[in-house]
Amino acid sequence: MSCTQPLPPPVTWAQRKNIVFLTICLEDCRSPIIKFEDDKIYFKGSGGTEKKDYEYTYDLYKEIDTEKSRSFPRDRNIELILVKKEEGPYWPHLLKQKVKQHWLKVDFSRWKDEDDSDDEGEGQNQDLEEMMRQMGGLGGGDSRPSLDDLEDEDSDDDDLPDLE
Repeated sequence: MSCTQPLPPPVTWAQRKNIVFLTICLEDCRSPIIKFEDDKIYFKGSGGTEKKDYEYTYDLYKEIDTEKSRSFPRDRNIELILVKKEEGPYWPHLLKQKVKQHWLKVDFSRWKDEDDSDDEGEGQNQDLEEMMRQMGGLGGGDSRPSLDDLEDEDSDDDDLPDLE
């Protein structure tokens, strides 16, 4: 009888002064359990092509605001927006332990260097609210954007201008 211990799922992360983006890269994870604590996130779910069980408690580098942090389960992954309790300098790493984890990678598509974020300035909170609205709403509901207003015609059918 083999007792296999649940695995930590593959994760990517990026951050700003006031938020951390955490993406749990697990396809077809139905009904994941996600619990936010001040300095921890608990995840449990099964998914991926082999429907493996995953479970992990992430001991975060610093505290988050559990009331404002949200999770957005999707078909291909689960996106979390963690609101830092203290806005300020970037965290040097995501987890408390400064140990390299094979399942944890930087999300370079969302990464911004700390000195780049100064030009975002005052509108950063509005950006967060707008981003959360686009991702599925602040209420954590499962509302998805309607695609009814999209036209049926294929844009590939349009004539291309002649090359000169």
